[in-house]
Amino acid sequence: MTSHSTRPFEGQKPGTSGLRKKTAVFMQPGYLENFVQSTFDALGGVAGKVLVLGGDGRYFGREAAQCILKMAAANGVARVIVGQGAWLSTPAASNLIRKRGADGGLILSASHNPGGPEADFGVKYNMANGGPAPEAVTEAIFARTREIESYRKLDAPDVNLDMVGETVLGGLVVEVVDPVAAYADMMEEIFDFKALRSIFHEGFTVRMDSMCAITGPYAVEIFENRLGAVRGTVVHEHPLPDFGGMHPDPNPTWAHELMDEMMGPGAPDFGAASDGDGDRNMILGRGIYVSPSDSLAVIAANADLVPGYASGLKGVARSMPTSAAVDRVAQKLGLDSYETPTGWKFFGNLMDAGRVSLCGEESFGTGSDHVREKDGLWAVLMWLNIIAVRGLGVAEIMADHWEEYGRNYYSRHDYEVLPNDVANAMLGDLRDQLESLKGKEFQGLVVESADEFSYTDPVDGSVSAAQGFRILFTGGSRVVLRLSGTGTEGATLRVYLERYAPGPEGLTEEPQAALAPIIAATEEIVGIRARTGRTGPDVIT
Repeated sequence: MTSHSTRPFEGQKPGTSGLRKKTAVFMQPGYLENFVQSTFDALGGVAGKVLVLGGDGRYFGREAAQCILKMAAANGVARVIVGQGAWLSTPAASNLIRKRGADGGLILSASHNPGGPEADFGVKYNMANGGPAPEAVTEAIFARTREIESYRKLDAPDVNLDMVGETVLGGLVVEVVDPVAAYADMMEEIFDFKALRSIFHEGFTVRMDSMCAITGPYAVEIFENRLGAVRGTVVHEHPLPDFGGMHPDPNPTWAHELMDEMMGPGAPDFGAASDGDGDRNMILGRGIYVSPSDSLAVIAANADLVPGYASGLKGVARSMPTSAAVDRVAQKLGLDSYETPTGWKFFGNLMDAGRVSLCGEESFGTGSDHVREKDGLWAVLMWLNIIAVRGLGVAEIMADHWEEYGRNYYSRHDYEVLPNDVANAMLGDLRDQLESLKGKEFQGLVVESADEFSYTDPVDGSVSAAQGFRILFTGGSRVVLRLSGTGTEGATLRVYLERYAPGPEGLTEEPQAALAPIIAATEEIVGIRARTGRTGPDVIT
């Protein structure tokens, strides 16, 4: 029997990167099956297609992979390429889709969200280009979830996912592959591994924190096995179903162990961390933290030092909340720059059309057109390759960059698990007063303009409205407010604060102090603390 009756579940609407819910929600009988069948149906069926499957090793991942394989067999899929142990980092999955010419893939992850039976799980579909499904597809999936009456699933024993090789499941060929090899080979093609081996041989020290998540095996293979870094360079290298109780989000709040080490005595030369599914990164030097927006700008300014980008960049793109630091680099280098909504899928069209080589988001995501996802280890290797060529430390590189381009002081304040009605009412009131804000003064800052961001894709003409609120002050400062699409309960309000200092004075302030007037003006305009009862943000990055 392959056809099973079902009925719709409420709320199976994919967010900016797939469907994310509490693990217990996904474990309900029929819940995962409904969403996967709806995905297959929304694609017009998957008979005869080749798919990639894998995830970040979180709790319920292996069971979900077995379920999807049986559904793929019942729906006529010809071949599924699955990572050994159901493991694949998100960028590695994107690479496999592209390298093998697959029709798409399913990634089992809730990204940087915690894992475990009481935590989070997620599923997203990536297209043949290796990138996340566009809004037209996710809307079609959601529409199908609301009317589904049956799903197809083969009644069969589980497949052995621990041994590399091929197995037949019904008419489906299940190909289990090494999840690391193809990705590591790609990195060796992009970067100057000879130069990187030289700095490690000369005693350059690195601490790479994989946060008990999927990049551990990748980082060990690349840094310790291929580049010759000393054993122990990669810490928390074993992926665990609950990430060892860690919150695998590489920011100063959750990667505090690495932060303490890098800011303390005896710190290594370079530090980095990655997230649950391997697509995010945090960069540090001895005694210095590099904001994701600054990291993107530095990579853009120095990309031609890396073999894979020696001929220069085609263009750059950033999400709207990301600071304008990379725009200043693009302007000086004569590159086209694009401002998109949050969500990596918006970069895919630009990369496929050959308009950009490099893109990034303030939420610790940076990547290029080598895949169609952000890529944490790629960003780390970009920094190391730049350091190897320039012979400078992170702090020196940042000082040089700010001296040349000025500094965009930047921070994100997250207010997590707010009541949905409170968050929506607060932003609704802001929407109502946008037009009246122009010309008004708050905390000594004059509003130059205020709007709700809307994006028209320059490639396909699609329009994405209501993508966040922007309040721009004279002199290049601004605040952006938007609700996150990555949480699994309540509402997360993200507040992005930015102040530009052209230099040469004022380039060495502490960021929160530099942003104090912007923070105070935002509270005066929006009243976040007054209306939520919070004394401050839950997370500051």
